[in-house]
Amino acid sequence: MQKIRTNKLKEGMVLAEPAVTKGGQRIFEKGKTLTQATIMRLSFYCIESVMIEGEDIPGAGEASEPTPAAVPAYSRQIKSSRAFQSFQIDHTLVLSTIRQNFEACVNQGQPLDIPDLLSKVKTLFGSCKTSFDLFNMLHNMHTSMDSIYVHCLNVSLICRQLGKWLKFDSAKSDLITLCGLLHDIGKLKVPPEILDKPGKYTDEEFDLVKLHTQYGYDLLKDLPLDAHVARAALSHHERCDGSGYPAGSMQDDTDICALIVAIADVYDAMTAARAYRSPLCPFEVIERFEKEGLQKYHPKYILAFLQHIAATYQNHRVLLSDGRSGNIVMINRHALSKPIIQFDDTSCIDLSYESNLSIQKVL
Repeated sequence: MQKIRTNKLKEGMVLAEPAVTKGGQRIFEKGKTLTQATIMRLSFYCIESVMIEGEDIPGAGEASEPTPAAVPAYSRQIKSSRAFQSFQIDHTLVLSTIRQNFEACVNQGQPLDIPDLLSKVKTLFGSCKTSFDLFNMLHNMHTSMDSIYVHCLNVSLICRQLGKWLKFDSAKSDLITLCGLLHDIGKLKVPPEILDKPGKYTDEEFDLVKLHTQYGYDLLKDLPLDAHVARAALSHHERCDGSGYPAGSMQDDTDICALIVAIADVYDAMTAARAYRSPLCPFEVIERFEKEGLQKYHPKYILAFLQHIAATYQNHRVLLSDGRSGNIVMINRHALSKPIIQFDDTSCIDLSYESNLSIQKVL
């Protein structure tokens, strides 16, 4: 038998030992044959790995996870709240619908139930009263077990929030939500052993991964959807400076919805945990956007997105890279990752003048 990460489990595998939560609750007994529903339930209960009968499966072993002591107290507080627990349940139910639709479309050629998918995403979005609530929920939903389906759902929610900040009307908000939801459907046609590889891709492997944009476009282009949806699947890795793929298109040649999805896609990926790192906090992500070059993204959309993300955490307590903590009292509009921090003794520091200091965690 072998201990296997939950994100590597397959239908038909059999539990060699009971599946137990960290709190000691038994979810399934020894001998249980796994289905998609039972695998999703293991993920829902944050069971990171289980013992499976049979020979060892290469690459499916347990990956290291951040220890409980490394999880910020603020995160533990969010996860213990009723609001988060309710969101987690609803998020998991929506994921089940997405999985069923995507797999039926990709594997069996069945049509996507767009009205149902959109309705469920909108309801989940509406359960968060503010953008602060939404991003708190999404940041704390992330684990290294994140799947294509989780990423697509999160990107759709982030796209919808950006549309709200940009004051999109109802129809345009629905469109950008669908573009985010379906942008990575083509990844279901990429071999999972390549897609889930924990280390760096070889050039040949990365070429295969990049094909997901064309696969997605081919799946969506003939469906009864707005043409922007298929074009967003094809072009969400294009960059305004021509450095993206598959065509190396510049801003004027890239679909406008793809330019929005690109921002949400990168943000969600950077705030997700990986086998080789913990999730980045919002200000670390803003700093990376700033360092990597805002010229890669549509200026109107990236500036609106980052300004609102930074403003979301106004007055919140943060941990600095030198170990000190304080409250954000002012956002620097020209250095969004470097706000002014006030310490407990009422002294302040402007991080925009401190090149060696940065925000590492929201507390």
